[in-house]
Amino acid sequence: MKQIALKHLRAVRWFHWINFPLLAIMIWTGLWIYWANDVYRIGWGDLTLLHFFPDSFYNLTHTDHKLAQGMAWHFVVMWAFILNGIAYIAYTIISGEWRKLVPGRHALRDAIYVTLYDLHLRKELPAQGKYNAAQQISYTAISVMGLGSFITGLAIWRYVQFSWLATLLGGYPAARMEHFMLTIGYVLFFFVHVAQVVKAGWNNGRSMITGYEVVETPEVRS
Repeated sequence: MKQIALKHLRAVRWFHWINFPLLAIMIWTGLWIYWANDVYRIGWGDLTLLHFFPDSFYNLTHTDHKLAQGMAWHFVVMWAFILNGIAYIAYTIISGEWRKLVPGRHALRDAIYVTLYDLHLRKELPAQGKYNAAQQISYTAISVMGLGSFITGLAIWRYVQFSWLATLLGGYPAARMEHFMLTIGYVLFFFVHVAQVVKAGWNNGRSMITGYEVVETPEVRS
């Protein structure tokens, strides 16, 4: 028998849907800033396999020559992003939701099993609660990444005032690289997350919009 059950509380949904556009704006305006000194690449010596990003990318996306605008928007939206993140973490602690999100002792093993199941290399899923082990690890990681972005961003934005912080991060160039890599991590997370939502189906996606999902319950015979 099918029933409608509550899955995501209103606060969780709000934090989720507020965070998404804020992070998108942060990444987009970050590209405007990065254009002014786009030094990162994958390769060795004089050989470049991938450059972040070619001029054609900037021309296509119109993200060139917008350094001042990028910095202005980035630093304004940054505070909204941070406040939303702090509110979310505080809520999970106060409500006890963190118990469902923080990975357990066998989370890494179970996450591997979940991945193998998704790749059709394993027949059964490990026991799971509201979130499976892979989700617990990824959602916890994205929260830690948010903190990392704030720390590295602060070090490169206010280098004079926080030179000690930049030093702890390995110096200004290292802090900037770490900030950039965290951004790449967000983009990768987004594509994997969307793919998982599509794979799980509309019932799962709808629960993050309405808060409810349809579940199968055993019929009670009188």
